[in-house]
Amino acid sequence: MAINTYATLQTAVANWLARDDLTTRIPEFITLAEAKFNRDLRCMQMESRSTASVNLAASEPEFIALPGDFQTMRRVRLSSVDGKPRLEFLNGTQADEFRYGTANTAGQPRYFTVFGDEMELIPTPDIAYTIEMVYRANIAALSDSNTTNWLLTLAPDLYLYAALMESAPYMKEDNRLNVWSAGYKHAIDGLNALSMEQAYGSGPLAIRLSGNAP
Repeated sequence: MAINTYATLQTAVANWLARDDLTTRIPEFITLAEAKFNRDLRCMQMESRSTASVNLAASEPEFIALPGDFQTMRRVRLSSVDGKPRLEFLNGTQADEFRYGTANTAGQPRYFTVFGDEMELIPTPDIAYTIEMVYRANIAALSDSNTTNWLLTLAPDLYLYAALMESAPYMKEDNRLNVWSAGYKHAIDGLNALSMEQAYGSGPLAIRLSGNAP
């Protein structure tokens, strides 16, 4: 049976557990598995791009809401400025020092930091800029209305082993946990390695000649 939808994944989990009485529990196992994916996976497919505009009419125009699926930031640029300059990251302490120091006058943002579900631009923008964010997004959760996603298509084995792992505490199942854990780790490591290869090793091979070559 192909495991390519939320429904077929639930059926596969039930089949592997050899249980027909977990209909209401299996979606919970899958939800817990997805939480684990968002902590463990480092795939290029998780990268996303979004733009936002500075609202000068707002009481605090330096704050911009982050995308709903935001996890971690990779890059921020001023896309409305020639050359699209990249903003440097400051941690919270550095941002506070700048914000309350003598240099805090309105101008073109040079830095950013992240607070909760907002990004803060530093210094406070002097005009309406357009911001481009490249960030690591959480994986879109499976549901009855969102029946598949890129990860289930790419790695159904990962979804299966992870859901089986999450079933173990509920079922008080210890005997098969090591097998499921090994399958999960193998799938996670394989996906992360594939992503690294795609990101850094996908170009054609080139022969580099030494300086003494004719």
